[in-house]
Amino acid sequence: MKDQPEQRATRGERLAAAYRQVRQETERRAAPLSPEDQLVQSMPDASPIKWHRAHTTWFFEQFLLVPHVKGYRPFHPDFAFLFNSYYVTAGPRHARTHRGVVTRPSVDEVDAYRAHVDAAMEKALATADTTLLETLAPLIEIGTNHEQQHQELMLTDILHAFSLNPLCPAYDPAWQRPRSTRGGGDFMLAEGIHTVGHNGNGYAFDNEGPAHRTLVGPVRIARDLVTNREWLAFMQDGGYTTATLWLMDGFAVATNEEWQAPGHWREIDGEWHTMTLGGLRSLDLDAPVCHISYYEADAFARWSGKHLPTETEWEVAARSGQLNDAFGIVWQWTRSAYSPYPGYRAVEGALGEYNGKFMVNQLVLRGSSLATPEGHSRVTYRNFFYPHHRWQFMGLRLADYRS
Repeated sequence: MKDQPEQRATRGERLAAAYRQVRQETERRAAPLSPEDQLVQSMPDASPIKWHRAHTTWFFEQFLLVPHVKGYRPFHPDFAFLFNSYYVTAGPRHARTHRGVVTRPSVDEVDAYRAHVDAAMEKALATADTTLLETLAPLIEIGTNHEQQHQELMLTDILHAFSLNPLCPAYDPAWQRPRSTRGGGDFMLAEGIHTVGHNGNGYAFDNEGPAHRTLVGPVRIARDLVTNREWLAFMQDGGYTTATLWLMDGFAVATNEEWQAPGHWREIDGEWHTMTLGGLRSLDLDAPVCHISYYEADAFARWSGKHLPTETEWEVAARSGQLNDAFGIVWQWTRSAYSPYPGYRAVEGALGEYNGKFMVNQLVLRGSSLATPEGHSRVTYRNFFYPHHRWQFMGLRLADYRS
């Protein structure tokens, strides 16, 4: 039976609309930035905005257009080398630490690259038959979710760069911190055998599954995130200088890097301020603390006489709907190592490098942040960073194992 043109067009249009929406959001986030802003790389862990825009474009070119669309020609023969991130199977790549020295191609050329790939994607989706659409659909889904991850990194990376600028420029002078919810500082009980992980309904990255059963608790999970006011009490009580509160590696990092407060905090005339997407602002004492490493979160939990939750404890609590600000404010550190779930298998091919090969020496964060694009968060999402990282929107909530 031949494909019905109406059905082909309907599915192709849906895929094109989803693709277009994500690509436009990337450009919306880049719009306030000058070409000079888009070039800067403030540290090895961050990337220039221009690179993020080009890399996400390369992703669609590399994994969709080149292998699946007949007659497609890459925009530039050198861009695969410049804008591949860590996909060894896809070929050699420019060193991550030197992305900020790539003054050419210009921002205008990256604009043209994005337009070239977008036009090819739109054409492919408008003309593809059912078989090709079946092939492209899951790749578009992972590609758009991948680009949403980079949309968050765009904001955290430019904020880090602006935090090092003596002028303290604002990404968006009108930016306002999202309002958080406070429930009185109480805890909820989580215990029993629960199924956690993604069950296969809807999109998820491969590291979110398979769903599996696990024993939880009894543990009490804080309904509220830890605030700046609570963090100041930790600081004033010698939290950053009391070695017994810290893991050995953490205290070494804090000492060597002279941490005295969370990232982006600075004291001016005896008053604490913090660098935000709206520029340098006075510290809001009732806002959830942000830009802290795992080492700091762990030290704070020990100082509080409590712990960080495991990621499964967090997920069970979040599924109950009883956690305030589980999403949309800060990612929350857990004490779970980033490792595969029982039965995990990476996908075949180059895309199998997306998550699985990073499952060592990192810690899991749960929830989402104020920079996470709309529709990108879910209760099974597993974010992961090294324990010393703190330039992301990272915070914490506590767990208590006492009855």
